[in-house]
Amino acid sequence: MKAAYIHIPFCEHICHYCDFNKVFLQGQPVDEYVRLLIKEFEIALEQNPVQQLDTIFVGGGTPTSLTEKQLEVLCKGIREYLPLHNGEFTFEANPGDLSKEKLKVLSEYGVNRLSFGVQSFNDELLARIGRSHRVKDVYASIESAQNLGFTNISIDLIYALPGQTISDFQSTLNEALALDLPHYSSYSLIVEPKTVFYNLMRKGKLSLPGEDIEAEMYRLVMEEMEKKGLKQYEISNFSKPGFESLHNLVYWDNEEYFGFGAGAHGYVNGVRYSNAGPLKKYMEPLSMGERPIFEQNTVSKKEKMEEEMFLGLRKSEGVNIHRFKEKFNENLLDTFQGPIDQMIGRGLLCIEDDFIKLTKSGRFLGNEVFQSFLL
Repeated sequence: MKAAYIHIPFCEHICHYCDFNKVFLQGQPVDEYVRLLIKEFEIALEQNPVQQLDTIFVGGGTPTSLTEKQLEVLCKGIREYLPLHNGEFTFEANPGDLSKEKLKVLSEYGVNRLSFGVQSFNDELLARIGRSHRVKDVYASIESAQNLGFTNISIDLIYALPGQTISDFQSTLNEALALDLPHYSSYSLIVEPKTVFYNLMRKGKLSLPGEDIEAEMYRLVMEEMEKKGLKQYEISNFSKPGFESLHNLVYWDNEEYFGFGAGAHGYVNGVRYSNAGPLKKYMEPLSMGERPIFEQNTVSKKEKMEEEMFLGLRKSEGVNIHRFKEKFNENLLDTFQGPIDQMIGRGLLCIEDDFIKLTKSGRFLGNEVFQSFLL
């Protein structure tokens, strides 16, 4: 067990594309939620004692929508029950939400990595996708964080947004890279069910760039990041050496992790589980001293091998053939001979040294490649 993900489902504003488990902050039992979340840490660690975690990631929702006091209670609870010594401790944040007082709380409790949901450096686009911050907030938040000593800062960008042009995305990239941060994530927009964008799309009111423009934007991301000396270590993630997201690498390496909070997913002792999503259904079992698990599935060997492939192939280095043999006592090239031959034949996969990995062309068709490994 290497990691813990902690979910804070509260938002002061709901973005048009977001399908994560979230609720409007106003009128919610936030204090009680935080108290019971800490109770979940306690119960889970009693059932599965762990000597040390390497990473903790607090995501949402919007973790920084908590008040200064609530953040302090949460961080104190994390420090009391989750054994992170010198590991990576990340908080997701919205630009504009993170006051100096909140930053001080995070710093005092050992948070050493911040991930800002920036998405675009175009105010008009930010409004169109339902973001509450503006470009000036991005600069102010990053400057405040750096002034307080935070050096490990990441920002997320989204491309292929409604009405977005290649030149607009180029200027967003230019502004983002001018900040000279150690880590960037860049994702294409996916229109998910139960979102504002999905409803607009069904009514024919959502004008999205075509696939060719989306591919061109992805090519731009890869080229511009490389020019700046940022290594693409995963399909959508780029970093300076030593600043890769250790938490996300736990997922892509198919390692086990705790999932805490409403709607969070975890993977413990070979069992993948998800917590109840609605606040009431999450909080009720905890108030009676029980885990709020809604669904669980013991992962079969076949599923573990599939996951090893479609998660591991997201990494630029790919899947280690020798490690696969050690983990599963199976020869990767035999187990997945069909899809490997097919994808190598199409120029989407290659074998280099002891790794099987996506080619540059394969990165553009990653999902197609991953799906081929479902036996």
